[in-house]
Amino acid sequence: MNFESFDQILDYAIEREEEAAELYVYLAEKMERPYMKEVFLDFAHEEEQHKKKLIGIKEGKLTAPAVVKVIDLKISDHLVDIKLGDDLDYQQALVIAMKREKNAFKLYLDLSEKVADDNLRNIFLMLAQEEARHKLRFEIEYDDIMKEN
Repeated sequence: MNFESFDQILDYAIEREEEAAELYVYLAEKMERPYMKEVFLDFAHEEEQHKKKLIGIKEGKLTAPAVVKVIDLKISDHLVDIKLGDDLDYQQALVIAMKREKNAFKLYLDLSEKVADDNLRNIFLMLAQEEARHKLRFEIEYDDIMKEN
């Protein structure tokens, strides 16, 4: 990815957050387990919050909070990619979510390395850790259902 301006970087990140929110709404509609339907809807809401943060950054209204590192169980590192489709089962939806969050984490980490401003770098690092927290939630759920089987 080559960006010519910081606004282009932010626009790209905003688009990724919109896509993530839409994905989680879609996955929520596929869930038979009510609590996981709610989890996916909660993550859709969090991705919308990320989008708002990025818009706030773009408008010069936000500064970076402290970054807290989240552990990585690395479960998704060992799973095969799943294609999005209407016949997804619960386990497949979790794999898609984990991999999506891993990619979002990498995106924000990469973006943090492309900016010179420390405040903006910290914002991207904070967003990376929020995505890592999402991934961890899905990894824990995946691990739990694998133990049931």
